[in-house]
Order: sequence, then C-alpha cells, then structure tokens
Amino acid sequence: MKSDRSGSVLVVDDDNDVLYTARLVLRGLFGKVDTLDRPGLIPDYLKTCKYDVILLDMNYTRGCTSGKEGLEWLEKILSIDPTACVLTTTAYGEINLAVQAMKKGAVDFITKPWNREQLVTCVSNVLSMEPGERSVSKVKGNHTRPVNQGNNKYPEIISRSPVMAKIMETIKTVAATDANVLILGENGTGKELAAWALHRESLRSQNSFVHVDLGSIPETLFEAELFGHTRGAFTDAKEDRAGRFEVASGGTLFLDEIGNLSMPLQAKILTAIQNREVVRIGSNHPVPVNIRLISATNMPLYEMADAFEFRQDLLYRINTVEIMLPPLRERREDISLLADYYLELFSRQYGKQGIKLKEDTLQKLKEYHWPGNIRELAHTIERAIILCKCSTLTPDDFMLRVKSSRGQLTDEPAISVEDYEKKAISTAMNKHNGNLSKAAEEIGIARSTLYRKIARFGIET
Repeated sequence: MKSDRSGSVLVVDDDNDVLYTARLVLRGLFGKVDTLDRPGLIPDYLKTCKYDVILLDMNYTRGCTSGKEGLEWLEKILSIDPTACVLTTTAYGEINLAVQAMKKGAVDFITKPWNREQLVTCVSNVLSMEPGERSVSKVKGNHTRPVNQGNNKYPEIISRSPVMAKIMETIKTVAATDANVLILGENGTGKELAAWALHRESLRSQNSFVHVDLGSIPETLFEAELFGHTRGAFTDAKEDRAGRFEVASGGTLFLDEIGNLSMPLQAKILTAIQNREVVRIGSNHPVPVNIRLISATNMPLYEMADAFEFRQDLLYRINTVEIMLPPLRERREDISLLADYYLELFSRQYGKQGIKLKEDTLQKLKEYHWPGNIRELAHTIERAIILCKCSTLTPDDFMLRVKSSRGQLTDEPAISVEDYEKKAISTAMNKHNGNLSKAAEEIGIARSTLYRKIARFGIET
C-alpha cells in the first residue's frame, strides 16, 4: 500500500472518538487531514480546500439510521464540487444505503466499525484511482464497481517458505470451485488473508467478500445479523435490513471463529447452509442465497465433535476442503520478509520513514518463537516504531518473551498502543500543569474527547 503525503482528507462524523481515531491513523500517511463533527461546516471547508477524499458519515441526529442526512450532504458536496471523491461510512446493516449513496455519486463506502488497515486501504484506493476511474461511479445508475470492501483491502500473502508454497498452490486449485473450505490454524497465522486469497482467485472475485467474526456477535443479535430482519420485528427494528448471508449472495461468505458458536447457533447456521436460504426475523418468506462458504477457527473441531461440543453434520458440511496454516515458528524463512513489510507499513503510518533493522535485531526476531504468530510480529514492530527515537532499531527496542534459566518462558514488559496513548496524555497534562485545553491542543484532540479518555484510562487530574 502506497501512501500519499500530498493527499488531503476531510473526515465528517458526529462521534469525536471516531474523528480522533481517524486523525491518529491518517495523519502520518497523508499531507492534510481535517476533521469535522458538524456537517453544517462542510461548505466553509470546501471553500478553503480542494480535498482529495471526503469521508462522510451518513447519520448525525441521535437515533436516526435512515441515512437521509448523509445523502443530502452528499448531494450538497457534489453541487459545490462535482469532482469531489466522497467515501461514505455506514453500519454493516446499511449496505443498501451505501448502494444508494454510490448511485448518487459516492465513489465507495466503508462499513463501521472499521479497523485501521481497512480505513487506510479504502482512502489510499480512492487516491490511487485515475481521474477517469473516480468518475465512473458518479454516472447515476451506472455503478460498475463491485460492492465489497475493496479488492485491495488485504495484502498478498508474504512468503517464500516451501510449506506456504504448497498452501498457495492448494488455494489456487480450490478457488476455481465453489467447494466449502475450512481454514485451520493458530491465532495470528493469517486465516483471514487465506480466505481473501481464495475469494480473489475465484470466479466470484468481482462480487462481495463478507467477513463475519462470529465470536464478536452477541447470541441475542445472531439471527438479526446473519439472517436480517423486517421493520418492526423487534423494538429497534426501524427498517428492513438484509443479513450477512444476503449481502454475500453472489460472492463469498467468510465465517471466522466458527468454533466459538454454541450448539443452538450451530444448528441455525447448518440450516441456512443446507437450504441455501434464510428467513429474516419477522418474516415467513425464505430468501434464497448463493454463497461460497469459507470458515475458519483455531479451535480443535474434531476433538470438539467427539466430545459433542461441535455438530458433526456441520463439520462435514463446512470442510469439503481443509487448509491448515502453519505457525510462524514453522516458516522462519518468512520472518525477515514479514518484518520488512511491517517496518515499511508502520514507518509510513507514523511518519517515521527510513527506519531500519540492525542485523543482530533481525537475528533476534528470527530466533524468537512467536506464540502470537504474524499478528504478534506486526504488533511488536508497530510498538517498536512508536517508541523509537532513532533511525535504527536495536535488539533492545523489541520486548519479547525470553526463556529463563529453567527453560520456562517469561514475559518482558510490554507496552501496547493504548499504553502509549495513556502515557502521551499524562505527559501532556504534566507539561501543562493539568490544563486540559492546552493538553488536548498539544495531543491534537478535542477537549471533550480528552475528558472521555481520561475517564477511560483512569488518569488522575
């Protein structure tokens, strides 16, 4: 992913936490990042700056989910600047709203809650589009881009190890079919990237890739999220909404963490997969769905099936083909490649280009056992870049688990991004003798946001 330090981005959202996070993520990658919590100020901002990308939320009034305000502001923006590139942000169940926005002239959309890499990728994709491409979706009623999270949301699988070469060969072979695939492996081994690779190589690649983290969906919301609901089906059901099975129809549905499902929810998933149809809550009419199913888990499904903790009929339905991803400790030849990738990624993100690894530092990374696999490697390098004060990372910049004299694993002190944020707030407050206005200004956040973070982190004032 290539950043554009000359690019300018305007983020419009009534949630100050969203604005703070967007500014923190984007400001190291793009030349100018402005944020607005009141859409009424958009015309004034457009008079003073020609933004390359405008990230526009669709709802601003508390309790409103129709997106009417967002559509109106989209039209207003395009009336002021017909060439504006607007990227709309919507909640997952508002995919139909996103399509409406694109018909009215938005170039793409991103669903909430977005993560850091997803946001950067979506903004970068718009910036990398040629002017002609940017105008394609502005031709009303002639939207030709696939409705998904962007074909470049995920990077290529980075590897030169023989074991991964065999897996990539399997992915290419299986991708051409509609066979259900089960991806197994420890946390952090890249199961989501493998699922995306299967989609990218498939005949469905121009259609939706819908990722569902089953472990994060409350059981009470499961059917509404997966199968959809009709207006009035329950208290907060103010409009008809498609579930994720419907949204993925024609494309790929990726059910992540499927091993975390309770037995009753497993039965519901099995019924939908077998019948290839879903019934929205509040309706009696089945809706046919045409999906390619990919599932993933780090759980021992076969042992769970033997213990009657996972349905055997569901297991056999989802595992037409199995792909087992190896842990990073079994593909050590890839550590240097992955380290270089994340070094470049996070150096650009935090505006610290030119950072390098000393040879003995790289050797330390190669010798480490990486219990958290690629995800741990990424977080470790990100933390080192955040805290580094010079252009070369030494072994002391990396806090890793080490073996004690008895051969047991012990943890070195670790500092998370949240710890770093807490430290930055405390430092700013101490510097300004508790003056919250000056501390907020130095950090680059609103005073109200600072209040919330102080309460969240339990910082004494």
